[in-house]
Amino acid sequence: MRSQFKFSMKHHLLLSIKTGLYLSLLIFIFSSCVPQKKIIYLQKQLEHDTSVFYNNTHNIDYKIQPKDNLYIRVFSLDEKAFLFFNKQSGTNSYNDYANDASIYLNSYSVTTEGTIDFPIIGKVIVRDLTVDQVKSMIQQLINEYLKETTVVVKMVNFKITLVGEVNRPGEFTIYKDDINIFEALSLAGDMTEFANRNRVALIRLTKGGSKVNYLDLTSDKILKSDYYYLQPNDIIYVIPLGYKRWGFGTTFPWAIVLTSISTALLLINYFNK
Repeated sequence: MRSQFKFSMKHHLLLSIKTGLYLSLLIFIFSSCVPQKKIIYLQKQLEHDTSVFYNNTHNIDYKIQPKDNLYIRVFSLDEKAFLFFNKQSGTNSYNDYANDASIYLNSYSVTTEGTIDFPIIGKVIVRDLTVDQVKSMIQQLINEYLKETTVVVKMVNFKITLVGEVNRPGEFTIYKDDINIFEALSLAGDMTEFANRNRVALIRLTKGGSKVNYLDLTSDKILKSDYYYLQPNDIIYVIPLGYKRWGFGTTFPWAIVLTSISTALLLINYFNK
């Protein structure tokens, strides 16, 4: 009778341990999976819509500030005028301006007073003007001296930084007038599986300091947001999901855990026979 009681207790103990291990295995498996709803971008409530229009004015209204760098070139059929109005780095070849270092060295740095010192024209106030406004102003000033010229103005320091749960974090130089947040993420190889797409931090420098805006990239409302298009020196910080904070990431020793649980279950089955 006593031996039968011991056998029953042993059987219940092994069954409890076995059940616990199975539950642990299921918990580990489901903990490693991120729900699809947390991964998909631009989700809509009415998923049957095939074409939707989103109104975004997309005003490129970045205002030039002190310490910005402007790349300015004056194109003219007159070679002497070309040489006179353009900074040179040895020759007048366009190739001198083909790389980042040359562009930076041949750019105009905006002073703390918000001005640049341009040949012949002298000091030009560019602070709180857009790139297009600076271009129009310099074109008008140049026209007083030369005809048939073309002025090109670009921001040299249009850089954005992506950190956190992205595949290739770093600082990126933008070679066009604008970039939206999805284009920026593509430069960094997109977000990782454990990125919190519901709460992406966009850090933007303002006159009063740094302002943090939290964006939900799983919502289609981002397409109408004032922060859909980025500005120079914006920082995007992709926050990790809770799964990653608890250690369920790519570095978690899944193989060891699963092997240990499988071995324990095999041993229990063997001794329970």
